[in-house]
Amino acid sequence: MKKIISLSLLLTLCISCATTKEAVAQDNSDPTKYMASITANELKTHLYVVASDGMEGRETGSPGQKRAGAYLISQYEKNGVSFPKGATNFYQPIPAAYLNAKRNEGLSDSENIWAFIKGSEKPEEVVVISAHYDHVGVKNGDVYNGADDDGSGTVALLEIAEAFEIARKEGHSPKRSILFLHVTGEEHGLHGSRFYSENPLFPLANTIADINIDMIGRRDEFHPDSNNYVYLIGADRLSSDLHNICFAANDKYTQMNLDLKYNDPMDPQHFYERSDHYNFAKNGIPSVFLFNGVHADYHQKSDTPDKIEYDALEKRAKFAFTIAWELANRENRPVVDKK
Repeated sequence: MKKIISLSLLLTLCISCATTKEAVAQDNSDPTKYMASITANELKTHLYVVASDGMEGRETGSPGQKRAGAYLISQYEKNGVSFPKGATNFYQPIPAAYLNAKRNEGLSDSENIWAFIKGSEKPEEVVVISAHYDHVGVKNGDVYNGADDDGSGTVALLEIAEAFEIARKEGHSPKRSILFLHVTGEEHGLHGSRFYSENPLFPLANTIADINIDMIGRRDEFHPDSNNYVYLIGADRLSSDLHNICFAANDKYTQMNLDLKYNDPMDPQHFYERSDHYNFAKNGIPSVFLFNGVHADYHQKSDTPDKIEYDALEKRAKFAFTIAWELANRENRPVVDKK
């Protein structure tokens, strides 16, 4: 009898232990461990490749941009992050005819690049994290490296994807799917994001939000004494939920100054309309734009990786990750409650 009771007790304990492990594996409430994998050193390593002279300024459709794209794909493959379900590879081809339709700038065929982590509970709902990987190329023999614009956002996506993949491998898959979208043609008129919005791999109705990252590696003239800030643009234009999520994530994890200077609908710089989130927002998708503001090296040959403040880049990338984590794992998608 004692032996039978002991076996029964042991079986009960094993079942209880397994149940507890399963519950822990499904608890996606704390991203702290995974955001720690986003580091200044890794961001720097990636950026010195993406914004190197060998990429020739990543002009839309150029051989240099294609080399940069191949590097991005190699890193996704290295980290075990695949291209999306329904795609045949990491590329969304965009023909030159589309890129030149508005201004006929003689651009060559180009590509958006996408990577994907499937959600565990609501895989049909998708969070997009976007950044443009093109820049302005070579002018008068000088390479315009575009380290901040938007090499910084480009490498942030790599690190954010790696963090989500580490979580997935440890049993913490995001509940919703995440599309990491490197878009082309931003410098010529937001062409890549416009093309995706017109030819989405996943229905726009199922795209719950876009987090767009464009220039997060420097500081501007309005913050001479600290880089512990980021401009938050557009989060409240369509959804008070998204705005609140951003502030709550920052309060809990990163404690930066969320500067709303350029969030004013009357902003004379019109930054809300000037980066790739806008093509999602135009389609009614809650969108937020993370930005460090302009500086003296903006669109100059002097925008080089040695001038990036990698501590700021790390912290802003972590902030984007925590927003995405919350959006992917919360019970309800952000409500669109504004026009």
